[in-house]
Amino acid sequence: MTNRVFPNHRVFTTTLGGRALTFEVGKLAELANGAVLVSHGHTVVLVTATAAQKPRDGIDYLPLSVDFEERLYSVGRIPGSFLRREGRPSEKAVLASRLIDRPLRPLFPSDMRNDVAIAATVLSLDPDNAPEIPAMLGASAALAVSDIPWRGPIAGVAIGLIDGAFIVNPSARERERSALSLTVAATAEKVVMIEAGAEQVPEETIFRAICFAHAECKKLCAFIADIASQVGKSKFAYAALPFNTALYDTLKAERLDSLRVCLDTDDKNIREGRLAAWRDEVTSAYESAFPSVAADLPDVLYKLEKFVVRRWLLDEQKRVDGRGLYDVRPLAAEAGLLPRVHGSGLFTRGQTQVLTSCTLGTIAENQKLDNIFDEETKRYMHHYNFPSYSVGEARPSRSPGRREIGHGALAERALEPVLPSEQDFPYSIRLVSEVLSSNGSTSQGSVCGSTLALMDAGVPIKAPVAGISCGLVTEGDRWLTFADIQGLEDFYGDMDFKVAGTDAGVTAIQMDIKIDGLTPEIIQSALDITNKARAHILHSCMLPCIPAPRENLSPYAPKMLCIQIDPDKIRDVIGKGGSVIQKIVADTGAKIDIQDDGRVFIASVNQEGGEKARSIIEAIIFEPKVGDVFLGKVTRVIPIGAFVEYAPGKEGLVHISKLENYRVARVEDVLNVGDQTYVKYLGVDEKGRHNLSRRDAVPPR
Repeated sequence: MTNRVFPNHRVFTTTLGGRALTFEVGKLAELANGAVLVSHGHTVVLVTATAAQKPRDGIDYLPLSVDFEERLYSVGRIPGSFLRREGRPSEKAVLASRLIDRPLRPLFPSDMRNDVAIAATVLSLDPDNAPEIPAMLGASAALAVSDIPWRGPIAGVAIGLIDGAFIVNPSARERERSALSLTVAATAEKVVMIEAGAEQVPEETIFRAICFAHAECKKLCAFIADIASQVGKSKFAYAALPFNTALYDTLKAERLDSLRVCLDTDDKNIREGRLAAWRDEVTSAYESAFPSVAADLPDVLYKLEKFVVRRWLLDEQKRVDGRGLYDVRPLAAEAGLLPRVHGSGLFTRGQTQVLTSCTLGTIAENQKLDNIFDEETKRYMHHYNFPSYSVGEARPSRSPGRREIGHGALAERALEPVLPSEQDFPYSIRLVSEVLSSNGSTSQGSVCGSTLALMDAGVPIKAPVAGISCGLVTEGDRWLTFADIQGLEDFYGDMDFKVAGTDAGVTAIQMDIKIDGLTPEIIQSALDITNKARAHILHSCMLPCIPAPRENLSPYAPKMLCIQIDPDKIRDVIGKGGSVIQKIVADTGAKIDIQDDGRVFIASVNQEGGEKARSIIEAIIFEPKVGDVFLGKVTRVIPIGAFVEYAPGKEGLVHISKLENYRVARVEDVLNVGDQTYVKYLGVDEKGRHNLSRRDAVPPR
């Protein structure tokens, strides 16, 4: 029976990871060009795709925006901000937006300039069904059923690795146990996006996991294609970007050799200077024949440069800087540049240069998170800054954009598997990578610089990590991969395949492409190339600079101690109104953080203060045994005896009969307030009092 309110409502169901996956079309957000409600378990995401009717003028790119919208009501929480509503996207939301954007973008027409907006709103969240994959699948389905020109569908899956077995879309508990966190997006024919974090997993296992994921993606692509065949709209016609073909053909015939001379250098500054002069000369020489040469030249020059760079690579295996296909640019590494920071490392690869600083802090300085995910605090933070001077531009600095957030997260993911546990190294860790010069793969330069900074700071990492990228050019069935791409090869190439890892295996992958996908052979080649280049960087440059983490922390870093106490004793350490812990801090100069599970973190600028604080806390939580002997201090005297503090905050009564071996008439004849005396612990009486004996105490030798 047709629903009179929603006559176009259709429901399509399949499975993903053994759990029902449902797409609903034709019920919600019908004014968008395409809208799909995706449900996976109790996770529900509404994804919409909307396009402008007319192209935007004056741009040379597809204006696609993807927004992953967190709603805290999806997990039954009220936002913690002052306004009690969601504000700017969290870092995880930004990363999810980028995750969805990267596989969608290459499949739009290259000459389309209509604004396209994808919005994925998380309405309900089940921790066992992460929302990023339903959001990606929903974006693919929304575009597929819409009238927006697009060459999809694509599908995405998450893959885990537990005890050697691959798991599709692992649950929350499985994600905690998994040695691999891999996300793959693909069309039915090729892989279009790879993102991974791994616990030093070998490349061969990574490759098998990608192939396994692609097989799952093929099933989902067929499912989405079937939905589009039943309820999809016809694609609208768009106004293609105009291009001055006559000017292109003329310059290609008459000025290509001079352009090759401009590009043929390993120095970016020299190349830019030559190109500026070439543009001025061409504009002057051809403005009579082509009045619009000044306006059309940027697009024409882009295609001419792309033609030269790709022909050199495909036909001559020649690179613009003269390197071999698998050669890494000249390397340099330095540790300990900055005297007052806790650790620093400078890494240079050609004209790419990154300086990373490491700061160690107390556990209380962990980052507090307010998002829809389970993680409430973050111990390790990696921030990446990309100032304009790094590419020779003069523009003011602004707050980090999505690119900076994404690059920082990639480096963070690459290094996280080698960091010591909080129990072994009770510090919060912040790395900040400053890109000083950029000419290709600064994100992987920040991985290398960060490893140097961590080792310089004395962080006992499990293994050093290096990162490198692999490029690609294709033409029909021909393809060529090469190591350590520089900016021009990234700009005019088809792929930036970034891999970070140790000698033992991969810790992170991020793959961006501009074509319709990669074959298994290309992926295997990229993994092989980056493995060899990574080993070269580690052993020829980084380890000769600093072979292992320094044995001692910087004198300016806090000295941290960690002890475990019974959670029931926390109130004793804190004291009434915080009186006990405040006194410890005042007496020792240490910072003390107490966790609900009984972990006590003690930070001090000097070891002595930290040890003193630990001794006081251990004395407070100490439970005496009957027969133990202590050196105590008399705190009060009453007619029947004296109270003696035998440990900080703990006192017991020495009855007058337990003062001496003879009868004592007055307590003051033996003890007075402030006296020190040895006492023997007798236990707790029926009134809960701790009883002591001076008479029976034998001072320890």
